[in-house]
Amino acid sequence: MVSRLLTNIGELLTNNVELGDHSPVGRLRDAALVVDDERVLWVGDSSSAPDADERYDARGAAVVPGFVDSHTHLIFAGERSDEFEARMAGRPYAGRGIARTVEATRAASDEQLRQESGTRLGALRAGGVTTVEVKSGYSLDVAGEARLVDLASEITDEVTFLGAHVVPREFTHDRGAYVELVAGEMMRRCAGAKWTDVFCDDGAFDVDEARVVLNAGRAAGHELRLHANQLRDIGAISLAVELDCASVDHCTYVDDEDVERLAGSHTVATLLPGAEFSTRSPYPSGRRLRDAGVTVALATDCNPGTSYVTSMSFVIALAVREMGLSVDEAVWSATRGGAAALRRDDVGHLSVGARADLVILNAPRVAHLAYRPGASLVREVWRNGVE
Repeated sequence: MVSRLLTNIGELLTNNVELGDHSPVGRLRDAALVVDDERVLWVGDSSSAPDADERYDARGAAVVPGFVDSHTHLIFAGERSDEFEARMAGRPYAGRGIARTVEATRAASDEQLRQESGTRLGALRAGGVTTVEVKSGYSLDVAGEARLVDLASEITDEVTFLGAHVVPREFTHDRGAYVELVAGEMMRRCAGAKWTDVFCDDGAFDVDEARVVLNAGRAAGHELRLHANQLRDIGAISLAVELDCASVDHCTYVDDEDVERLAGSHTVATLLPGAEFSTRSPYPSGRRLRDAGVTVALATDCNPGTSYVTSMSFVIALAVREMGLSVDEAVWSATRGGAAALRRDDVGHLSVGARADLVILNAPRVAHLAYRPGASLVREVWRNGVE
């Protein structure tokens, strides 16, 4: 394997408390690291860097771990910009537009879905995302959900089965039959997924229905995650903690008991500020969650209806401006927090032995990610040590 020395780094965030300034982000200045085409081999001061086969001068730029986007709906067809316009004009979000995407996605060919999801993935990659989770959930029939799981598997190992997204129109009058289908035949056909997820919220699935699907997912060998409390608190966070879900996502409406439950659990609270931005919903307080000891992740929630966002930098800026997080906390949540939401310890940090995934910024300090929203701040993205 070829080793590469990245030196003259103005500011390096390692997310290792044992390095640098011993803060949660493990900040080093005038830093260097050595990688091969798989792992980080060495981290420290530029002045004491070892030799390597190749040398790359960062020219004083800031470097952060590759972003870990732990919640996306990348594979879909159709578009819903008219809904966004309506919400900006004052119509409240009620979660009713998914059926439009289901109709368009069912009608799309495999090649169309590959091409369009590939474009979205390319935008995420260009913005520094090196690890991405992708959900099904826009077909809501057995063959279609299996197809989406297969297509997602071409993109990532972090594939989530979301057959329980909403109840499709053909089952409007027999919800129980649809829950049975998702937990039975559909789950079996989507066995290749790593995760099972449920949209447990007002207008989607209730706690009892979600429990049935999640338990079926666990029996199928899947790990668990949950959409919860985006529209209303119906007890979904309690369910997520009870079942040891890796992540509970949205958390827009959270009471003190839920915060306490999360703080005493291994379940990550994944915040999706692009959804609040796109729906004019109240932003949850990342400050409140972190101060209580909850592990917080940030993700794009890239989807056609409520968060057509492919920029993790924008998500970080929103979290700083609207959710009360510091820049360091937001970057940690978009990297190591996202890794925790996927129960991964090989990504989201730049310690020795971690995957060699990193982002070189067009800026001398990491603070520019929030300081300059909308700017093109990613100079290079290295995945497995290669740009």
